[in-house]
Formats: sequence, structure tokens, C-alpha cells
Amino acid sequence: MSKKFYITTPLYYVNDVPHIGHAYTTLAADILARYHRLLGEEVFFLTGTDEHGQKVAQSAEKKGAPPQQQADQMVIQFQQLWKRLNVSHNDFIRTTEPRHTQVVQAVLQQLWDRKEIYAAAYEGWYCLPDERFWTEKELIENKCPDCGRPVESIAEQNYFFKMGLYQDRLRQYIKDHAQFIQPEGRRNEVLGFLEKPLGDLCISRPISRLTWGIPLPFDKNYVTYVWFDALVNYISVPGYSTDSGRFKNVWPAQLHLVGKDILTTHAVYWSTMLMALGLELPQQLFAHGWWTMDGEKMSKSRGNVVDPNQVVETFGVDAFRYFLFKEVPFGQDGNFSHAAMMQCYNSFLANDLGNLVSRVVSLVNKFTEGKIPKPGERGEKEQEVEAIARDMHERVDEAMRSLQFHRALGEIWKLVDRANLYIEQMSPWKLAKKGTASEDTEKLRTVLWTAANTIRLIALYLLPFMPETAYKIRKTLGLPDPEEMDIERAWAFSFAGCAVVINTALFPRMEEVKSASVPQEAVPVFTEPPVLDISTPLITIDAFKKLDLRIGEVLSAEPIKGSKKLLKLRVNAGAEFRQIVAGIGTKYRPEELVGKQIVFIANLQPTQLMGIESQGMLLAAGAEKVLGLLTCDERIPPGSRIR
Repeated sequence: MSKKFYITTPLYYVNDVPHIGHAYTTLAADILARYHRLLGEEVFFLTGTDEHGQKVAQSAEKKGAPPQQQADQMVIQFQQLWKRLNVSHNDFIRTTEPRHTQVVQAVLQQLWDRKEIYAAAYEGWYCLPDERFWTEKELIENKCPDCGRPVESIAEQNYFFKMGLYQDRLRQYIKDHAQFIQPEGRRNEVLGFLEKPLGDLCISRPISRLTWGIPLPFDKNYVTYVWFDALVNYISVPGYSTDSGRFKNVWPAQLHLVGKDILTTHAVYWSTMLMALGLELPQQLFAHGWWTMDGEKMSKSRGNVVDPNQVVETFGVDAFRYFLFKEVPFGQDGNFSHAAMMQCYNSFLANDLGNLVSRVVSLVNKFTEGKIPKPGERGEKEQEVEAIARDMHERVDEAMRSLQFHRALGEIWKLVDRANLYIEQMSPWKLAKKGTASEDTEKLRTVLWTAANTIRLIALYLLPFMPETAYKIRKTLGLPDPEEMDIERAWAFSFAGCAVVINTALFPRMEEVKSASVPQEAVPVFTEPPVLDISTPLITIDAFKKLDLRIGEVLSAEPIKGSKKLLKLRVNAGAEFRQIVAGIGTKYRPEELVGKQIVFIANLQPTQLMGIESQGMLLAAGAEKVLGLLTCDERIPPGSRIR
């Protein structure tokens, strides 16, 4: 029996159109689902829409439509976007479907029969956007502590779930299971939340105030609180109370992916509900960060909400998928900008990957009659490439299991970089010019086979992230559908004789169209050559060797408040990421730095600049004034040592 992997996204509210946050969570789940399928596991990937509640009812009312019509119209936009983004979910649940409604009512009835739910009068403060009650003490300046918006006073009879009974048990469970809530900072937040008294959860709304919801099975004058309703989807779809055999095979989930804003509802509400039902908790809840736009929080009022459809129109589906997970460690907040997306596209996809595939296929087409040649004896360089690929398998697997998508892509790109370097080193066009000597011909075949085989492996590992690109590469190489993720079999896979197909470029380079209103940087004019100052004391070669100079790549840059020249950079240093504060703000705009390769001192003692830690020092030309950054004339893998 194959190993199972059950992964979910939260259900998305249908009061508005899908945005980048929805896409981010769903694509992360899709990447993991595809990866575990390549491992040969039995994957069940669930997503869907949350269609009840007051916000949906009010959104429909504004449009003059019934709530069900609002839900029917909005759900199409989510389904179409997931199709466009190549999301490979196994099921899509709508909370208005009978298969879900009947399970929600069954769960409510069970808890009512077990006296886990009781009726009581309630008077408190209600936040409509969050659809949640708060006590007077919990308010911050008389506003909702979660969203900061106004609350209204409500007094009414309601039904409550005895959530507080499970506070100590849940707190101890989280302490005993370190991986249950991730990242670590989010786990600590939940533990902090559970240090305060945990009240009971109001799980109903009177129909006198809200009719749009699932009726309570034991009191038709009330509907179910939307969060209680929505959370049940994780067990309703696998068959809780309706298909015991299937449910036993699927539950518990290996992973619930959520945004950090809804972690409490999942970590506390959902966990205590499962405890009350006597069910196992999911193996892990992972709460990722938010996306900002050009450094600002996205909001409709600011007009800076990123529409995934528009990004895909400009850059393509796989470029969007790649950017979201290459740029930001999963779990942290990320910043989306057109400039960063453009730089990422041109540097990594067009230059690195696209050129590599185009080059190799063209060489095979030109020198071996368009067919992948059979290799001869592999030499030292070929063994080096193979060693990197074998090492990549282990490192990618480790990164994927810890949800470090940026690290997994970094490992894949090490092989991309090595393949490009290998072609330069071996220069197959020179081998072809040498003549017809058997050793040269055999070496040419070996080089072209190694290059093509490396591309095949790259496509295999890229499939979870960029499925369309992976299939295009394999089709270009004349290959069938991907084989299972097994590095030994992958290397032994015989594809000599496959006919390559010359296609259009995977990622045609994109040029930014500059507006005439954007001021152009003036080119510095030197009236006289700078004088070399060697008045400083000379050092020995041993002293110089103490400096650990490395290549880094700027992933993001932002100004530091209160300073005109200091910028905070996040730098890819190969095996890790560094935060470097640099006084280059008068020379470079932050968006100009994204994607640049820099030289920095890696073993400099960290220091504080305006209260921000700097974990290295980049090198620049100029004394009183920054003239330019030290960089390289060709792209070099981040983390490479300079000597």
C-alpha cells in the first residue's frame, strides 16, 4: 500500500474575487501535492470555497442578489483561476453542497448529544468583518483586536461550544509536538494565546439577524457560525460520518496550509473541535506570511491589490509560480513588485534556464542529426555534473519536507548553473570542428548526452513548481511523461535516440518599456583619473586570506526609515540568506538592486545600523560618494568564494 499524503488549503470566502494571497496558499499546496505524487504517494489535495456567513450575505445584498447567486457567480472565478494556474486539486468543496451540510449538522448533533454545546445569553462586542465576538477586555481602543475596525454591541441568546475545557490539553499537545504548528514563531504565538483564559466559542447566529447559514439540527431558529461550518470541510469531504472506510484511509491530514491571519481559528478552534469529537489532530498546521505590493500592505482602497490573472497575462503561469516561491522563504512576508518580477524572469528564467535548453537542443540538432546521442566514457567533468545532480536529490527532498521552497529551487538552480558552466568548459562546437577523430566524436556525443540528460533531470525536479515548463522541456527532448522521482532510476533512464524538437524559446526575454516621465540617472563624468591612495599600511597575503569574500544576489531591497542613504538588502548567499545594510541609497533605487549580483564580506562581525542588524558588508567603488557596486561580468552561483 502506498503512503498517503492529505493536504488542504483553507476555504476561500466568496464575498470578493481571488487575489495573490489566495493564489499563494493554493500554489504552495499544489507544489507539495505534485511533489508527493512524484514520490509515488497517494495524494489527496483539497481546496474550495466558504460560502455562508454575514459578509457573503451583505455582499449579495449590495448587488441586489440572493446569497446563493452571489456564491455561484464568485466560485467560478476561483475555479477558473485554479485551472489557469495549473492547480491539481483532487476535490473542490463548496460549503453550500449537501455533502458538506449534512456532515456539519451531524457534527453539531453529536456535540449537542455529548453536552459539548449549551445555550446561554450573551452580551458583548461583535466584529462584522471577522464575524467574531470579543469581550470588553479584549478590545483595543474600542476596536477589534484582530483587524482594528469598529465593533458593535450585541446582546442575544446563542449556543456555545465548550472550547475552554480543552485549553490545557491543547497547550500540552502543542508543547509535546514541536512540528504541529510551524513556523516556530507562529507556534509561540499560539502558545502565548493559550496562556490567557480560553473562553467558550459562540457557534450560532439567530436567524432574526442572519438567515444565510446551515441551520442547527437541534434548533431551527439558529444558523451555524461560519467558522465552525467551514472548518468541518477537512473531515466532511474525506467521509466523516458518511464513509468510514474512506475516512479511515485519509484522515488525519498531513498538512493544513493557512495564512497567518487565520492560524488561531485552525490551531485553537479546529483542534478543540477535533478533540471533542475524539479525532486525531492533523500532523501539521503551517501558517505562511502575507504579500505586500511595493512595500505597502495591499488594499482595495489603495488600488494596489495584485490580480494573479494580470500577472499571468504579462509573464505567464510558470514565471508567476516560480517568482512566488523563489523570492521569499515560505512562512515570511513577501513583497511583490513589477521590477522584481521582471528581473527574476529575465535573469533566472530567460537567461539561465531558457538559454540552457535552447542551446543544448540546438547543439544536438546541429551535431548529432537531431537525436540524443549515446554517450561514451564519462570523464571528470561529467562525473562532477552527475555528483551535483545526485546531491540535489537529497537536498531538494529535505527542503520540500520542511516547506523551504526557495531552498529547493536554489538547489535545482545549482544544477542549472553547473550545466551552463559545463557547456562552456567542454565547448562542443570546438569538438565538432576538430574533425572526425573517433575520440573527438565520442567526446562530443558524451558532452551532448550529459547536457541533455542534465536538462531532463532539471525538468523532473521543476515539475512541481513549473509543470507547464517541465512538460515543454521533456517534449523538446522527445521524452514521454515524467518517470517516478527516483534519482537512481532517473540517471539510469535510457533516452538515447530520442528526437529533439526545436520549439520557440521557453522564456523570451522581456524588455521594460520606460516612461519618458521617469528620470534617468546621469552618467558620472570624471574630469581627471582618480589617484590611487596607498598611504594605508600594507598587509600580508595571510591577512587578506582572513577575508571571506563571497558572491551574493540581492533578492529584495527597501529604504530604512529616517535615513537617506541606508538600504536594507536581503541577499541570497548560497546556503543561506543574509540581511545587509548598505549606504548606497543615493546611488541606487531599491528596485534597481533586485537581481543584482554583489560582492560582500561574509565573515564580518554583525553590527547594528540605525537599530537594524547588518550581517555583512558589500563592496562598492568610491570614497566620499558611491560610484558603483562591485559585480561580475557573468552570472556566478550565489555563495561562490572570491579569491
